[in-house]
Amino acid sequence: MKKIRMGMVGGGQGAFIGAVHRIAAFLDGEIELVCGAFSSNPQRSIESGKALYLPEHRCYDSYQEMILCEEKLPEEMRMEFVVIVTPNHLHFPVAKMAIEHGFHVLSDKPATISLDEALRLKQLLEKHDQLYGLTQTYTGYPLIKQARHLIATGELGNIVKVVVEYSQGWLASKEDETSKQASWRLDEKQSGISCCMGDIGVHAANLAEYVSGLNMAELCADITSTVAGRTLDDDGTVLLKFSNGAKGVLLASQVALGDENNLKLRVYGDRKSVEWSQLESNTLWLKSNTEATQMIRAGVGDLCAAAKQAMRTPAGHPEGYLEAFANIYSNFAKQIRAKNAGEVCDNQLFDVPGIEQAVRGMAFIENVVQASASNEKWHPFSLKSDSNMGEE
Repeated sequence: MKKIRMGMVGGGQGAFIGAVHRIAAFLDGEIELVCGAFSSNPQRSIESGKALYLPEHRCYDSYQEMILCEEKLPEEMRMEFVVIVTPNHLHFPVAKMAIEHGFHVLSDKPATISLDEALRLKQLLEKHDQLYGLTQTYTGYPLIKQARHLIATGELGNIVKVVVEYSQGWLASKEDETSKQASWRLDEKQSGISCCMGDIGVHAANLAEYVSGLNMAELCADITSTVAGRTLDDDGTVLLKFSNGAKGVLLASQVALGDENNLKLRVYGDRKSVEWSQLESNTLWLKSNTEATQMIRAGVGDLCAAAKQAMRTPAGHPEGYLEAFANIYSNFAKQIRAKNAGEVCDNQLFDVPGIEQAVRGMAFIENVVQASASNEKWHPFSLKSDSNMGEE
């Protein structure tokens, strides 16, 4: 067996998320970086690749050059999948070209810059035999998988309410806009029609649906820019109705002073409830009105198969964001290996958010923005784009 070969678009010197992706990809020793187009600046791309110990001839000036050149290499040398870690506006064109030239794709979220592009990407994947994954990181936590299992097996009973919040404080002032990370997220041409909901609200929405097993059916939204001069949102509240009639609340903010990456989830059933926080990610609380509250700890007791598979260390050794991120990469590598061998991969055990979650994520962003601009209260959660789908 050989390592799965990865090519990277974006993530060059000075880019935060590129380094995180590489750490996650390398953690389990299943994946190696063989090439990249790390920057729109050709010289910076080469310098970034060389700093990662890549040969100069596999540090490309553009993603187009990388895909075309890699396609010509012998099968045992060329990259097998492309990871996209660029600003949002490049996600679709890179994914489209990679898929059309026979490469699997793993993309940072959100999948595209618009719902129209996400729907076109789904159409494209229906015509090609390539894998597609989305790094909705928080689905990789072991106890998130345990919470999902408890709900799926009926431990909580009928789900009646979901509360999810993701608060940060890193964009609380005008001065915070000077960083590289802020500048493109607040630029509609690069990030799309939303900053806060497109950046972290979409994570909260994905987590709510992933764990509860329910789909959003209707929503009522209020998003705002709290800092003078900003054209994109930095804070918002969304009321939700789910497919089974359950109600929900989603809070997302990038101006919550003092908050780091404060992601919390509570799911209430008519028998029991669960509560999880990323700041204490190795603990899941199981509660009821008739039994003592149970603290479920990672690595302790009889956890479900997916939770066990997602853990690497004995109980009491914290596993966090990087390990959760790595679980998506590890599962994606297993899916590629199974495909290469003509085998069926257990996608329940080795799950990776895919094109359905990609479309729902973009639909969430656009539905929230449209609902917030309306005077009507409730809006159906629509998966349809107002734009012309066009031809591939």
